[in-house]
Amino acid sequence: MSQVSSLDESKLLAYLEASVEGFLGPISVSKFAGGQSNPTFKIDAASGSYVLRRQPPGELLKSAHAVDREYRVIKALADTDVPVAKAYHLCEDRDVIGSMFYLMEFCEGNIHWRPELNEVESPAQRGQMYDEMIKVLAAIHSVDIGRAGLSDYGRPGNYFQRQLDRWSAQYRASELETIHEMERLIVWLGDNMPADDGKVSLVHGDYRLDNLMYAKDNSRVIAVLDWELSTLGHPYADLAYLIMGMKLPASPNKDMVGGLGAIDWARQGIPNEEEIVARYCELTNIDKIENWNFCMAFSFSVLLPSARAWPSVHWMAMPPMLQLMVWQGWCDHWPSWLWVILTSCGCDGLVSAE
Repeated sequence: MSQVSSLDESKLLAYLEASVEGFLGPISVSKFAGGQSNPTFKIDAASGSYVLRRQPPGELLKSAHAVDREYRVIKALADTDVPVAKAYHLCEDRDVIGSMFYLMEFCEGNIHWRPELNEVESPAQRGQMYDEMIKVLAAIHSVDIGRAGLSDYGRPGNYFQRQLDRWSAQYRASELETIHEMERLIVWLGDNMPADDGKVSLVHGDYRLDNLMYAKDNSRVIAVLDWELSTLGHPYADLAYLIMGMKLPASPNKDMVGGLGAIDWARQGIPNEEEIVARYCELTNIDKIENWNFCMAFSFSVLLPSARAWPSVHWMAMPPMLQLMVWQGWCDHWPSWLWVILTSCGCDGLVSAE
C-alpha cells in the first residue's frame, strides 16, 4: 500500500500520545474516499475520533498543499462565528509519517455532494440549507482578521488585479495556439477591472456546498471544510465562485459533484443568483454589489489557464473546480459552455459576435 493511502500507525501513535493532550491509543486508521489533494484520514482512538490531514509525500510544488496554513486558519477561527472543527496539533516533523500533517476534531454530520439536494425531503428545507450556506459565507467575510491574528495571511493590494496577472501569466506559459475567445476575455477583464475599493477579508477560496458539513438533524452548518486555498482577498470573489459552481452543467453521474445547469432552481427550493446576492448584501449590511458582472467573469477566468493545459497538469496541482471539470470531461469543450455561462452573467461585449 502506498504512503498516500497508509500511515505508520505505531510511530504515529507514539507521537500523538506524547504531543496531544489527552490523546490515548490504541488507534485504527482509515483513509477517507475521494480525491483530496491533501490525503485525509480518520483516526479512531481510545480517547475519541479525530481527522488527520497530511501533505502528500514526495516533492511538492511551491506553496501547494499548505496544511500548515489550513491548521492556522482553523485554529484562528475557533472563537468566531465561523463553524470549524477544533484544531488540536500541527506536526512539522516529516519523520513521523513522511510529511507535515495536522490533527483536528472529527465532526459527525452530513456532506451533500450534489447541489440539487435531491436527498433532502422538501424544497423548504433545501432553501433553509442554502440560506445557512450564505449566512456562513457572510460570517467568514465578517471575521475581524486583526483580532483573529490573520492580518498577514495574504498579500495587500488589488486582489482581482493580482489574481488576473497571475492566471494570465500561467495561461501564456501553457499557450499552444491563439484562442480568440481567450484573448477577448483577457482584454475584457483588463478593460473592466474595477478600481480597488479597499475591501479585504478572509476568503475561503473554494466555497461550495460539498465543502460544508451540516448537522444530521437540521439545516445548520457545523463545520466549513477544506481551507487549503484560503487567503486574504476580496469577499465578492468567494460569492461569485459559489454561484459560478452552481451555474456549471449538472453532472450525469449521480456519484459526482456538478452544477445545477438547467435544473429548475425555484422548483427545488434553491435561491437564484439575484436572491443569493440580495441575501448576502442583507447579511453584510451593504446596499448592492458594484461590478458584479466582472466578479462573475473573473470567477470563471481563473480556471482557464489550467483548463487549457489540463492534459499536462498533475491532478494534485489542479484547482478544485478544474478537477471537477476534468472528471466530467468538460475541458474538451470548455469554450462552448463557458460562453453560454458568461452570456448569462451579462458581460456586455465579451461574448458578442465579431
